[in-house]
Amino acid sequence: MKFHTKNVHFQDKVDTKEVSKTKPIYQTSAFSFTDLEDMEDFFQGKKDFMYTRVGNPNTDDLGKGVADLEEAPAGAASASGISAILGGVLAVAKAGDHIIATEDLYGGTYQLFAGELPDFGIEVSFADFSDHGAIEEAIRDNTVLLYTESVTNPLLRVEDIKGIASLARKHGLKTMVDNTFPTPYLIRPYTDGADLVAHSATKYIGGHSDLSAGVICGDEALVKKARAKIVYLGANLGPFDGWLGCRGLKTLALRMERQSANARKLADHLTKRGVLGRVYYPNSVSERGHGAIVTIDLGEKYDVHAFFRNLDWVKVVPTLAGVETSVTYPVGTSHRPVPKETRDRLGVTEQMVRISVGIEDPEDIQAAFDRALEASRK
Repeated sequence: MKFHTKNVHFQDKVDTKEVSKTKPIYQTSAFSFTDLEDMEDFFQGKKDFMYTRVGNPNTDDLGKGVADLEEAPAGAASASGISAILGGVLAVAKAGDHIIATEDLYGGTYQLFAGELPDFGIEVSFADFSDHGAIEEAIRDNTVLLYTESVTNPLLRVEDIKGIASLARKHGLKTMVDNTFPTPYLIRPYTDGADLVAHSATKYIGGHSDLSAGVICGDEALVKKARAKIVYLGANLGPFDGWLGCRGLKTLALRMERQSANARKLADHLTKRGVLGRVYYPNSVSERGHGAIVTIDLGEKYDVHAFFRNLDWVKVVPTLAGVETSVTYPVGTSHRPVPKETRDRLGVTEQMVRISVGIEDPEDIQAAFDRALEASRK
């Protein structure tokens, strides 16, 4: 099936006498058995479900659905994007190992890598992934994983996934890619050589700002290990959020098509104004589009506080990817954990605004930002 068809028909049919058009919510902590032999069948692999922390039809559907769209053999859902990343990391790395991550990284992931993984005995170095020589210089005898984002947050650098994966294979390393921003509608890192692909399904997979979830997919053996880490560290996803994620996933292609088109128009519109410090928007993501995020640096001509106060119906939030257009302040939210000297070197400034473009009429979106800019001009 082609992408739009797979996007809608990814769930298994329910084999019961009366079949609901949509899959029911299995809102249960556990599944019942007729006797001890029936329960033992679960442990022998003859039954799929026993205890929801270990597995549930709704959460399994989400992992399988995203993996299918990524053209990966396996996927597992978790409670958040960060827990999916953690599960993937622990599937590859153990105490005494070393990871190299891109330096232009989402702040929550930076905090996980710089602040939490060392407590597990895992070392992390950061490098400029646009320079393959810099990556090779950072490789040590105990390096096991290269970690990056397909489109980086918030600077929107498009990663050379094939090149990074090739470099990793050359040195016997694994590659993991966070594909949250473009989603499999635009980029499929597994097909470009990545071993693991992570998603904050809270964002475009769910699409409606009403759940928290993550998905890790990729190599079957690695996903099996990642799923075990998610289960035994208690980072599992609940049934209702799994169901919400599956409901949102069915409209991923339609939303990304519309939101990417709106983002392209907004980026062009803001660029033509010619008075902003800079407009960040990629031009080389996919033939389907280039994503729904536009990042702007207001420069010296605008008051950033006045800009946020005058956004009218555009919501100010600490996240992204809902159907409504919203904005956030990277320095104050997503990249708050990143040291100031690193932010300054990367160009994540105090005048930077990350725009998550929604599905509204593109002219209304442009007009809302025009009004905010006029109201905040010094």
